[in-house]
Amino acid sequence: MAVQDFQVLVESGLLSQVEKIVVDGHRSFYANKGRAWSAPIAYRWLRYEDPAPVARLIEGTKRLRRRGVLFDADAVDKTCVEASKRGFLN
Repeated sequence: MAVQDFQVLVESGLLSQVEKIVVDGHRSFYANKGRAWSAPIAYRWLRYEDPAPVARLIEGTKRLRRRGVLFDADAVDKTCVEASKRGFLN
């Protein structure tokens, strides 16, 4: 998805779906560690103000996976199906 046209990702809703999955993974990581969590903490952690938000989501996913975070399988499957329909997955 990182090489797709950003506006298409926004308009299709895929960017917000992936964003929700990553932020939910970050929330579960904090919960498992017993740490206070908020959305601003997650977005700062992702460095989401960066001009390449798709790349930040990919990087964030990798970092969370290395920490053992499991993502919502149904949400991931739904997003992958939608991305595949739009030709975003290779």
